[in-house]
Amino acid sequence: MKKEERTYLLLLAAVCAVTLFTIAGISLFHTKGEPREAIVAYTMLDSGNWILPENIGGEFAYKPPFLHWCIAALASVFGTLNEYVSRMPSMIAVSAIALFGFLFNARRGDHKTALLASLITLSSFEIHRASINCRVDMVLTACIVLALYALYRWYEKGHKSVPWLAVLCMSLGTLTKGPVAIILPCLVMGVMMLVRKAGFWHTFFSFVGIAVLSCILPALWYVAAYQQAGKEFLDLVMEENFGRFLGKMSYPSHENPWYYNVMTVVAGFTPYTLLALISLFFLKYKKIQGKPMEWWNKLKAYINGMDDVRLFNLLSIVLIFVFYCIPKSKRSVYLMPIYPFIACFLAEYILWLYRSRPKALRIYGYVIYSLCLLLTAVFIAVKAGLVPDSIFHGKHAADNIAYLHALSDTSLNPLQLLVIVLPPAYAIWAFVKKRYTPFALTGITFVLFLALDGFYQPTVLNVKSDKAFADRIVGTVPEGKIYSFVNVGMMHFFNINFYTHNRVDVWEYHMPEEGYVLVSVDDFPALPNKDNYTFEEVLRSDRRSCDVKQIMCLYRFKKNTGTMQSLPENPGNKLEESVPQTALTE
Repeated sequence: MKKEERTYLLLLAAVCAVTLFTIAGISLFHTKGEPREAIVAYTMLDSGNWILPENIGGEFAYKPPFLHWCIAALASVFGTLNEYVSRMPSMIAVSAIALFGFLFNARRGDHKTALLASLITLSSFEIHRASINCRVDMVLTACIVLALYALYRWYEKGHKSVPWLAVLCMSLGTLTKGPVAIILPCLVMGVMMLVRKAGFWHTFFSFVGIAVLSCILPALWYVAAYQQAGKEFLDLVMEENFGRFLGKMSYPSHENPWYYNVMTVVAGFTPYTLLALISLFFLKYKKIQGKPMEWWNKLKAYINGMDDVRLFNLLSIVLIFVFYCIPKSKRSVYLMPIYPFIACFLAEYILWLYRSRPKALRIYGYVIYSLCLLLTAVFIAVKAGLVPDSIFHGKHAADNIAYLHALSDTSLNPLQLLVIVLPPAYAIWAFVKKRYTPFALTGITFVLFLALDGFYQPTVLNVKSDKAFADRIVGTVPEGKIYSFVNVGMMHFFNINFYTHNRVDVWEYHMPEEGYVLVSVDDFPALPNKDNYTFEEVLRSDRRSCDVKQIMCLYRFKKNTGTMQSLPENPGNKLEESVPQTALTE
């Protein structure tokens, strides 16, 4: 490894360490998605079942277990399972994307462009947000991207041996979210080899063999899981993979039109989308000439004239994007595998702007530096009590006022003070020194994210978390099961379950003689067999649950003497015929 390459790699590793591993555990869980994944790992450790552990109400996870294995393994090493440990697989995954992406591009091009591409990847909004979340998507993205890099290296060497690293990455990706981790890398490299005039049958059978090898490890788990849950598990696999892709799911899930993907990528590259928009005013435009067939011939000639790396990047973007336009189910995180490849072109473009259109970078710098100063000014105004509660209206006014008070009433420790001061200090320094280089402008993005993730967002979003109410429940019910009821299919108190150490179970599948039940105010009238019990309200939450969006109550209950009731069949993961879409948001 060359000295320059090693220096840049260490710099990139330091950026990952500071902007990810120092702040990822500050925010509490405040959505249902993160604790829903973390609790699977909790159940693995509690039950010893690492194949298909049953969670609340006898349900098992809707995704394969690789993420949960990683969380459980890390929890075993650290001796605890908290927010930080739960998010570590995502942090490690995005760091691998950045570091290996730099090495891949640096050894096939310019070191500075490779470094800038990795920094842009890390600091794009969509990637950064997912990198400090306990979700399967970042781990899947890393498996797909690293598999693509490994397959390209195999292609460079004459594609004669077995690309074992790619096979491993695709196997782990399949164990993370399904066979899409095999389909996409094979599709991209297969098309590239055909564009480069490789034989069709040689290419076809090569990737069939690679795909079969990549299925071996996942097949071991699928067989073991099927032996445990049988047809119920098989139905879930078909639903989550083939049903989702073909638009034949039994319930609506993130259904969006094709142009939704365009909008999410544009938004996902914030703040660099703003720079691209500003730059449009500094380009020279020519009148479009020629007929469509001439344009097509020029496009083919351009693609054929591309060097292999640029063609590889282009095909990775186009084919993965088009693939995810086909299913009705669309989410912004599905497209994260194209971000490192778009970042390569964006890095080249920004460096070209710096050389040829520097005014575009200066204007972008004025805007982004001013935003940093404005953020700090607004916080000072809030802290000084200059922002009245009366500015908030509507049904969410109470929540917004609580967020405002969280910012104004917080006591700052030295670390929080540091991350608050960094953005305005960096902006003032940049204004004085006139720093509008690509790396200086990328640096302010990291500083801004550090302030947001290290102070502003946790201070505000922790108010939404159910942890405070969970702590009150633990104080009232220090041990034993806590029963729950949610009158929406496939919905549970995921946050409460995590923060009460995996003690929540489903009321309607047990209906015990006595104990405690957690239910929202709105759902209490629908509590099954309610008339056969006597209830006493013990606790009531101060604000709406981040899971069910309603005020929660904890009741002490006792069955009335001389009453009988029948227990419904535990449906496990059987999907209901009609489930409100709000219950299924991932």
